[in-house]
Amino acid sequence: MALDITQMSARQIHAGIQDGSFSAVEVAQGAIDAIEALEPQVHAFIQTTPELALKAARAVDADRAAGRELSPLAGVPIAFKDNMNEMGTRTTCGSKMLANYESLYDATVVERMLAAGCLPLGKTNMDEFAFGSSTETSFFGPTCNPWDLDRVPGGSSGGSAASVAAGMVPLSLGSDTGGSIRQPASFCGVVGFKPTYGVVSRYGIVAFGSSLDQVGPFGRSVGDVALAMNALAGRDPRDCTSQECAIDFTANLDEGVEGMRIGVVPAMNEAEGVQPEVIAALNEALDHLRGLGAQIVEVELPHIDAAMAAYYVIGPCEAFSNLSRFDAVRYGYRDPGHADLSSMEDASRAVGFGTEARRRILVGSYLLSSGVYDEYYLPAQKVRTLITQDFREAFSKVDAIVSPTSPRTAFKLGEVSDPVSMHLSDLFTIAINVAGNGGLSLPVGLGRDTQLPVSVQILGPQFGDDRILRVASALEGCYDIARTAPLAAAAKGGE
Repeated sequence: MALDITQMSARQIHAGIQDGSFSAVEVAQGAIDAIEALEPQVHAFIQTTPELALKAARAVDADRAAGRELSPLAGVPIAFKDNMNEMGTRTTCGSKMLANYESLYDATVVERMLAAGCLPLGKTNMDEFAFGSSTETSFFGPTCNPWDLDRVPGGSSGGSAASVAAGMVPLSLGSDTGGSIRQPASFCGVVGFKPTYGVVSRYGIVAFGSSLDQVGPFGRSVGDVALAMNALAGRDPRDCTSQECAIDFTANLDEGVEGMRIGVVPAMNEAEGVQPEVIAALNEALDHLRGLGAQIVEVELPHIDAAMAAYYVIGPCEAFSNLSRFDAVRYGYRDPGHADLSSMEDASRAVGFGTEARRRILVGSYLLSSGVYDEYYLPAQKVRTLITQDFREAFSKVDAIVSPTSPRTAFKLGEVSDPVSMHLSDLFTIAINVAGNGGLSLPVGLGRDTQLPVSVQILGPQFGDDRILRVASALEGCYDIARTAPLAAAAKGGE
């Protein structure tokens, strides 16, 4: 009988390989079987790589047989968001523009997870070039939420979140520019962590907003995410924005929160349009933290209301710059039948980019144009400084801040078509991308009304990511909830 990995954590998988309960090849085959059973319903992947997973698994088994020490992630299946270069795969960014682009090298984050012994199962679906909050803008079609296949998994890292929630892999990587790890983690009921900007290298990631993007892990538990961070974090000479990071992210997970000061921001928690069940879940989490010995303190972020406006100036400007390289000359979709370079490039970009990508290119082009730059872009950067200062001041008074992750639970596929309404899904997540702080989305059960996953967000000071994980681990212990959707158990029962 094939090994069932759908409910197993990364730590359980590693322990089983270490003590000989099963082999890494059996784990790889278990993940392959889970993907084959569940992927037709969920569509979490753009490309699967069973042969790469089995090759990595055989190497792990050979190391164990030779008596070599195994890393804490050796033999753990993983999936990568499809904006991360990985040799032997296509890196499409969910776009027609790159539908056939084959990676020539590994992104640093891919390189580090493979060096840790992870088994690469494939590249996950995403909103085109990470532009979206629902994974509906992908050229390859939408991903479905494993908790309700008629609903979105969130975005832009929806495929990565859904692959963990469905039980296909225990770990995946996503990127977060304005909430693209935390919001889908909330919608799919898994743990999603965006580290402080600079903790994880961006080398080899197809950029959306270079000053906003950060890579982070999805997992079934805070402990698994901490293990992944130990492998991911650290200086990379190929990324000048990366920083030295000597933190052991697993070291203080069990220290609890007694005596800690946990901040709440009334302006965030009382925002218009937040579902009552989201507020109820937040209040319950705060009660748990009080019960664990933490003090709940109100703090102010005076400029938080301007975060979204600043983000939607800075983000499109950086996206416009980053997407200019896709000119259909060196690589990318090339429209046929053109006699000159200019018409070929114009037609290729018009066809190769989807609607949302074209919208952001146009907005960014306008905002960077003469006369407009001074009116919007420069003020947005000044607002960014004010928001960064607000967080610094808040964290001089509290150890962490707790808020909702998303104002609502997962919405139905096709339900939100207005771009502004879609942007509001990231209402609570955008601010720390603007400021550069770290944040984690922690599932706290199902909403009492929708019976869909609800999460809270834990924010920390810059480079205080281990503190975020410490608070999350303590709060996680207060809940006994399913880490994978019922879909996995149903698929197993139908075999």
